[in-house]
Amino acid sequence: MQDDFILETTGLSKQFGGFFAVKDVSLRIKRGSIHALIGPNGAGKTTCFNLLTKFLIPTSGKILFNGRDITFVKPADIARSGLVRSFQISAVFPHLTGRENVRVALQRQRGDNFDFWRSKRVLDRLNERAEDLLDQVGLSDFADTTAVEMSYGRKRALEIATTLALEPEMLLLDEPMAGMGHEDIDRIAALIRRVAANRTVLMVEHNLNVVADLCDRITVLTRGQMLAEGVYSEVSNNPAVRQAYMGGGHA
Repeated sequence: MQDDFILETTGLSKQFGGFFAVKDVSLRIKRGSIHALIGPNGAGKTTCFNLLTKFLIPTSGKILFNGRDITFVKPADIARSGLVRSFQISAVFPHLTGRENVRVALQRQRGDNFDFWRSKRVLDRLNERAEDLLDQVGLSDFADTTAVEMSYGRKRALEIATTLALEPEMLLLDEPMAGMGHEDIDRIAALIRRVAANRTVLMVEHNLNVVADLCDRITVLTRGQMLAEGVYSEVSNNPAVRQAYMGGGHA
């Protein structure tokens, strides 16, 4: 059924001059799943994300979200439709507190023009929602802490809270574990599993232990093209995937 797939691409391609960064990628992301996009450096993963969120326009191909053609829809309209991306580099305001960062995102979601002078009643209502979102990502104790004072892992959790403020139906996470130690990786993995309980997640991730543990399905890209797709056990035992990653070693 059409409704089983929240996001589909057909023949998605992006060409720069004579070079294909992404070529003929056809994805089908099942609603309610955690789906990983993996591959060696330069495989086209981030370009693919940029195409899905319209920071790049495809050279050819089609993108459907909830059955609607969004191939040429603007980035802001993509986000408003419920497809929201969390960036690879933490995108929070360093000198605002956790609560203030989430409140800015809530104002954006409401379409407000960052009116910091608005009534205490309106701000209090935003504060309640901001504190609820901070609680969802395990940051209740950091509502009054500025982002610059938070550990790297907690900054990433705050970034996910600001993303959740936009009420996404589908969340795109670009290397959520990049630069993290074991403790932060475990915390963010648990957070992703929690936020995926009632939404779809597509993630680019290099940490294959995380992918194996979290993801329902995996698509492998190499040189901009789809190499393999399936559950982790299938993909990791695929000789072509091993060759792409390690020249014959384990994927």
